[in-house]
Amino acid sequence: MPKPTYGNILAGGAAALVLAGGIFFLLWDRFPIDALDPDRRTALAMGETVYRSSCASCHGLELEGQPNWRQPGPDGKMPAPPHDASGHAWHHSDEELFNITKFGLQAYVTETYQSDMPAFEGILSDEEIWAVIQYIKSTWPEEIRRSQASRNNQT
Repeated sequence: MPKPTYGNILAGGAAALVLAGGIFFLLWDRFPIDALDPDRRTALAMGETVYRSSCASCHGLELEGQPNWRQPGPDGKMPAPPHDASGHAWHHSDEELFNITKFGLQAYVTETYQSDMPAFEGILSDEEIWAVIQYIKSTWPEEIRRSQASRNNQT
C-alpha cells in the first residue's frame, strides 16, 4: 500500500467537501430551515399557536377556509377564505396581510363588502400577528412563497 502524500490527502479532502456540498445542495429544498434557525422555529410555533386560538375557528384548522368562500352567505357576509395555497392570501404583500389582520379589511375592500373578520389591534401583539403570517406562509408550496415574496418587493 503506497504511503499517502500531502497532495493525495488534500485532493481527497477537497473531493469529500465537493461531495458533501453537492449532497447538501440536492437536499436543500427538503431540509427544514427552522431546524437550522431556533428563532424561526420559535416564531413558527408561536404563529401556529396563535393561529389555532385566534384564526382557526373561521379559517379552519388546516387553513382551508369556509365553504363557498367566494360568495356571500345568507347573511350577506363573505365567508372566511382559506389561507392555504388554494386561497388568495398569497396575492397580498406581508405589509397588506399585517394591516388587514391588525386594522381590518376597510382599507382594502369596498364599502359594501361585509365580513366577520375582526381587527386584531389590541387583541394580538405585532409580534403575534407577524408570527401568524410566517406560520401561514410556511405551509405554502415554494412556488407560491416565491410569488408572494415578489409582491413584497413591489410595495
